[in-house]
Amino acid sequence: GVEVGPQPQGVARADVLDKMRKIVKHGLDFVQLFNEGKEFPPCTIEVYKIMEKVDYPRNKNGEIIAIIHPKLQDQDWQPLKNGDPLFLTLDGEVIPYQGNCTVYPTFINEAAYYEKKQAFVKTEKIKLTAKHLRSSVS
Repeated sequence: GVEVGPQPQGVARADVLDKMRKIVKHGLDFVQLFNEGKEFPPCTIEVYKIMEKVDYPRNKNGEIIAIIHPKLQDQDWQPLKNGDPLFLTLDGEVIPYQGNCTVYPTFINEAAYYEKKQAFVKTEKIKLTAKHLRSSVS
């Protein structure tokens, strides 16, 4: 599957549709070249591995008591370091990120995830290495 975004629910955006078309075309080009016997050299890529889902701060009744801090909003895939602003309470108090490593939040403040009690997802940046690849079909 291919998920391309972000975009609001029920909205069709030309720029997001164009990105989706390009990634699907790259995937189909790869399959064709692989089926033709092309050999692909080893490569290393950076990816983001999900660490955990983070909920909004809540009171004892389960009600949200803070929102995403403005400096974090729209910063998907950007580094979040210890002490960076994370949430903002309705009283104006900043709740900072408290972690022992830099993380890369994504799906920040997505409307579809409110009911799932998810403010964002913490990811870590890692490198994956693939060996050379060639079809065994000649």
